[in-house]
Amino acid sequence: MNPSTQAISPLRQRMIEDMRMRKLCAKTQTGYIRAVRQFAAFLGRPPDTASVEDLRRFQLHLVDQGTSPITLNATITGLKFFFDVTLDRGELMAKMQPVRVPQKLPVVLGRDEVARLIAAAPSLKYQTALSIAYGAGLRASEVMALKVGDIDSQRMTLRVEQGKGRKDRYAMLSPVLLERLRAWWRLAHAQGKMLPGGWLFPGLNPMDSLSTRQLNRAIHAAAEAAQIDKRVSMHTLRHSFATHLLEQKVDIRVIQVLLGHKRLETTSLYTHVATEILREVVSPLESLEPA
Repeated sequence: MNPSTQAISPLRQRMIEDMRMRKLCAKTQTGYIRAVRQFAAFLGRPPDTASVEDLRRFQLHLVDQGTSPITLNATITGLKFFFDVTLDRGELMAKMQPVRVPQKLPVVLGRDEVARLIAAAPSLKYQTALSIAYGAGLRASEVMALKVGDIDSQRMTLRVEQGKGRKDRYAMLSPVLLERLRAWWRLAHAQGKMLPGGWLFPGLNPMDSLSTRQLNRAIHAAAEAAQIDKRVSMHTLRHSFATHLLEQKVDIRVIQVLLGHKRLETTSLYTHVATEILREVVSPLESLEPA
């Protein structure tokens, strides 16, 4: 979304300026603009002429189309910004209500599956990238944003700059992960693929970082090669990291910090998938006296 590359209406320009004033990230800005554009297409006229009933009909239209709860709520959030901030007519959103998102348990790999998955990655670069995602619990976007200088072998930490929510944090760096990073660094430097102080995982052009799309392609190829029939993504490794730490009796508040979660409730989801902990619980049936 670049205002200089295309003619835009004064209304959209004002919305873009409102978002820039609040320093919303580019992805959020794109989503908000998409929501207003979609509503205008449904309405068939400028969105600033909408009524409360028009917005209500639009939500019904999205529901009837089978729009997912997450997408529906994101659309409502974008429209709320437009009417609340840009138009100063927040009352028009009175009949639009966010919907409850069903809570689904994340897919978690066993330790042997993680080992097979990493080993089956198509190259040392991808093996190392997957090792970081699992070994430090990083998101795909955080893996691709790492630079060589973010590795602190003295303090055994990884610096994650501006992760989700625009927060910096430190992630753990285990000795095994450090050795894998050193092996990748030596190979990348020997091949001239890594610039001094540059991206830890450069793309085809060393000036650019590896993309999340490339990471996802690599992990899907690795899952197929390792014959893992679960639905695997980069985030699966982060889920597995948290679950395995919980099964190792690591305090859930420590895991919360490592993951960069704002709320403990988000981290507590992993208590529902930590099967080793569940297996240790003794059923009350075991203590019943025979009748």
